[in-house]
Amino acid sequence: MEPSQPVRTRWHILFSILAAAAVALGIGFRLWNITGEPLWLDEAYSAYAASKGFDFLWEIVPRYETHPPFYYSLLKLWTLIFGDSLAGLRSLGVVFGIVAVGAGIVAAREIGRTIGLEPANRILLMGGAAMLLALATLPIEMTREVRPYPVMALTYSTIIALLFRLSSRMGAGGPLWGRAYAAYLMLLALLLWLHNLGVLYAAASGLALLILCFRRSWTGRDWLALVLGHLAVFAAWLPALLILSEQAPTWVQSTWLRFSLTWDLPWTVLKLYIVPQPTSLTSALLLILLALIGLSRRPAGTRAAAALTILMLLPVLLSIAISALIAPVFIPRTLAAVAAPAMLLLALGIATARSLAMRLLALIALSVILIEMIALDLHQRKRPPSEDWYRILAWLEPQFKPGDLVVAYPNEGALAFRFAQRDRNIVMATKPIPTEIPSLNAGPGSWNPTGSRGVVSLSKERLEQIADSPALQRPPTIWLLRQGAWAYDKGDNFLHALERGRVRTGRTFIFPVEIIGLRRKDLPPVAAAKQAKP
Repeated sequence: MEPSQPVRTRWHILFSILAAAAVALGIGFRLWNITGEPLWLDEAYSAYAASKGFDFLWEIVPRYETHPPFYYSLLKLWTLIFGDSLAGLRSLGVVFGIVAVGAGIVAAREIGRTIGLEPANRILLMGGAAMLLALATLPIEMTREVRPYPVMALTYSTIIALLFRLSSRMGAGGPLWGRAYAAYLMLLALLLWLHNLGVLYAAASGLALLILCFRRSWTGRDWLALVLGHLAVFAAWLPALLILSEQAPTWVQSTWLRFSLTWDLPWTVLKLYIVPQPTSLTSALLLILLALIGLSRRPAGTRAAAALTILMLLPVLLSIAISALIAPVFIPRTLAAVAAPAMLLLALGIATARSLAMRLLALIALSVILIEMIALDLHQRKRPPSEDWYRILAWLEPQFKPGDLVVAYPNEGALAFRFAQRDRNIVMATKPIPTEIPSLNAGPGSWNPTGSRGVVSLSKERLEQIADSPALQRPPTIWLLRQGAWAYDKGDNFLHALERGRVRTGRTFIFPVEIIGLRRKDLPPVAAAKQAKP
């Protein structure tokens, strides 16, 4: 046996080097042209909230935003230190997304200790987890956004590490209560305050805790720690739950989301974990099979397999169930954190393989998954932004004259447009209709067609009054900015009201944003703007 030991050592060193290279590549994908794409609408909401004071965040945001204001407060604190430029805003997600990879590696180490993996095999587990977590496509995408998902991913990965540390201690006869359990409870509360779907992750975490830590030898103190700890978390979450209960009826009645149990749902779910291609799917199934076989022969291996399966599947299944029975909440980006337990389970397929042939097969499967991840990551980095506000500005800037006005209906269109203006140092007067976000007192005849209380649709009569107001009569040319006119201005009532005294002078549609130029009829015409290519 002795002569083979140096060979294994060299092999594990090589594997560690490859893992480090994959992590470096993953960091590169997260940073690639990070300031080259404008904020899209949801990111603009985050940046807008963070630009306000804490009184606005905790008094006004809960009146129109369905999610708790904690993430916006965190982003506010971040911008006070690193600035509110595009780089400053996006750096929070990049930092937390990169650290989340590290938390996943720590979770892999704790899993290895829990199931009694040999040190050499722990290197394989940690290295495989590092490669997969660093290059998984959806976590990379979410890391690049000014949204709470990277923070959720870091929190969830850290919870997984703590759960397995607790499992090791309980297996050695230790008590449930301790620093690891206290940290778990605090992170559970954080998950609930980061996003309303945090409750789905919290449910999976709580069930995984029971699977990993319950022992017949539990004492009364253990049960007391379990019950009182989770009651404390619930009490901490209660204010956020009240915000949710206040906002939920409007969302349920008017949400823009649609959900159906169609044939493409399984492929959409697969995107949460791997590249939805037959080769990646086959490779992933092989690694999971090897992991389940290997774990079945390890101490606490069955518990580990069950816990990771719950952690990666339960939030998704609950999201689908809520969407089918109550209201659509299944949005892949909100579920990006489930990639962590999935990647850990795949990595276990390599680390627990018993024979050389099985390990080589596992490494081939890992290579296939990583190659297709890299290919998709490259494709994602080369595709145009989902909302190309810089291109919209490039079309509008040469035509916008002194005295002109950009009118945004619905009002949320002004958010991303203004941040793009700031990034490009372009000044254009902009007026949201009927008011700045949020339009909470829009008056009679207003309603919320897409579930947000801060964005309203107005009656035809009200829109005609606004079009006839001096503020909209004076500008030589009005540039009507529309995003979601299909919901907020069915029948083009506002457009037609403006056209009563104006004539169209240009139009562009760069999905999903439309801009229409409307010049006063009493003024000389200007050269018509060219239609931008879609």
